[in-house]
Amino acid sequence: MAPDEEPEDGGETDDAAGEDDARSELREAAERLEAEAGGVADGFDERIVDLLSWLLDTETRARIYVYLREHPGSTSEEVADGTGLYPSTVREALAELHDEETVTRTKRESAGAGNNPYEYEAIEPSALVRGVVGQVQDQLNTVFNLDARLNGDGDGDEEEDPRGPVHISVDAEREDAG
Repeated sequence: MAPDEEPEDGGETDDAAGEDDARSELREAAERLEAEAGGVADGFDERIVDLLSWLLDTETRARIYVYLREHPGSTSEEVADGTGLYPSTVREALAELHDEETVTRTKRESAGAGNNPYEYEAIEPSALVRGVVGQVQDQLNTVFNLDARLNGDGDGDEEEDPRGPVHISVDAEREDAG
């Protein structure tokens, strides 16, 4: 082939190979980003479950709460399938959470005869926090007033703040400044 002759394919071989390499690199980059994003989301979910475990007393109850926030209207069987927890454990935890008013339940409507299971829904996170704040406030006030109670200083003559030395308030909505 003479130096001024073009290859039969018009030079597209190098261009096509370059485009394939670029596409391949983009696919690999997208796969890496997707894998890393999944890891970040899993880590975030685990931190949320840890925090909720403290608020709700156990990891089991926290996992159920998170599942119900993501899948409202689920039955105990659906929660068990979705969380990987034993059905009996889920039923017991749901009963406790319902008694504590952390979840609500309604009967599932069905046209056929048979068992209509309960559908559960978790309360809003802000309502959950408000409920816990009262408990934390009472515990802190007990600690701060411990000396007075142990030393017998609380003879009833002085007027005490009914809220105690610690008062915590939670605002459901924040006002915009300005």
